[in-house]
Amino acid sequence: MATDEAKIQEKIAQIAQRRRNVTFDDINWVVKQIGGEVVRKTRHGYLIRVGSRRFMVNAHNPGSKQVKAYSVDDFLDAMRDLGWYDD
Repeated sequence: MATDEAKIQEKIAQIAQRRRNVTFDDINWVVKQIGGEVVRKTRHGYLIRVGSRRFMVNAHNPGSKQVKAYSVDDFLDAMRDLGWYDD
C-alpha cells in the first residue's frame, strides 16, 4: 500500500511540475487510484468527485485531451485538501 501511495504522490508531483502540459488521462489515473469518479462529462470537460470534494477539469478545446492550467490548479487544491499533495 505504501508503494501505491508513493506512486500516486509522485504522479501528483509530476502533474504539478508541468501544469501547462497535463492531459485528462493523467488526472483521471490519480482520481481512480484514490477512489474518485467522473460524475459528469460536459462539452468542455469533466466534473470529478473525490470523497466530498468536487472540481471541474476543462480541456483546451472540445475533444482535446490537454487540460487548462487553472483546472490543474483546482485538481492540486483538491489533492491538498485531501492530504495527497503538499508543495
